[in-house]
Amino acid sequence: QAQLVESGGGLVQPGGSLRLSCAASGITFSIFTMAWYRQAPGKQRELVATISRSHSTNYADSVKARFTISRDNAKNTVYLQMNSLKPDDTAVYYCNAKWEITTTTLGRELWGQGIQVTVSS
Repeated sequence: QAQLVESGGGLVQPGGSLRLSCAASGITFSIFTMAWYRQAPGKQRELVATISRSHSTNYADSVKARFTISRDNAKNTVYLQMNSLKPDDTAVYYCNAKWEITTTTLGRELWGQGIQVTVSS
């Protein structure tokens, strides 16, 4: 069964760090573009970072220079290293996997269940 399972969230103080992991199973991981999204209370879900199957990365302006997305195809896992965390980073973080047959045709998309990250003193 195809699924994404996030781990590594929790409570951290401002300025601290967390590393989120997302383990994929049931998919050919290497062909998927992986991404992290987040949704803060009362706000819409936003894209945080992406990493393509060629390991090209993109980041939201709000997290550039603080967050790093990476993937380990041997472990079927994508990571989000979060440094210099701010209270505004508090959100539920979701792992996303997308396989696009073409740039405009979606083959398959999966979402993790979400994991809470709380940045507070």
